[in-house]
Amino acid sequence: MSRVGMMPVPLPEGVEVTIDRNEVTVKGPNGTLNREFHPDMEIVREDAVLKVRRPTDQRRHRELHGLTRSLLNNMVIGVTEGYEKKLEIQGVGYRVELMNDGSLDLQLGFSHPLRISPPEGIEFDVQPRKKIITVKGASKEVVGRVAAEIRAWRPPEPYQGKGVRYLGEHVPRKAGKAGKIGAGTY
Repeated sequence: MSRVGMMPVPLPEGVEVTIDRNEVTVKGPNGTLNREFHPDMEIVREDAVLKVRRPTDQRRHRELHGLTRSLLNNMVIGVTEGYEKKLEIQGVGYRVELMNDGSLDLQLGFSHPLRISPPEGIEFDVQPRKKIITVKGASKEVVGRVAAEIRAWRPPEPYQGKGVRYLGEHVPRKAGKAGKIGAGTY
């Protein structure tokens, strides 16, 4: 039995769920999310909860059972509370600025500034003094992808620690070159 798959997904007040075979639409205060699930999984609404049922006990169905339930739960949480990821910029001369149209203007040591526009449903927030970027949205998947794309422009490097990292991320540091200590002692 899938422990995750057997748990019901509670539906808070103000959340509307539309189930059309294997396509589920969840509408709430933070927006609307739509996802198509595997046709073998049966999604049923009972009172104020969603339940996922699997047809057999085969390995593939057991895997899909927990996955489907987790994705449904993430959709419900996304339209009610939302998700956010925070990124931190470290480095001399590295800056971030939020433009009037909602896009980011990043100075990451390249010869030109980077302009990153938010995809639909994503919002940026910036604390320029602390060089912290917050990526907010209803879809956990899209928030994580956008944060990873921003980080990929200049991942933290292990020698000086410069770059874009998740807030609180530990970057293991390496010692630099040993220099000429011990050279010629052979």
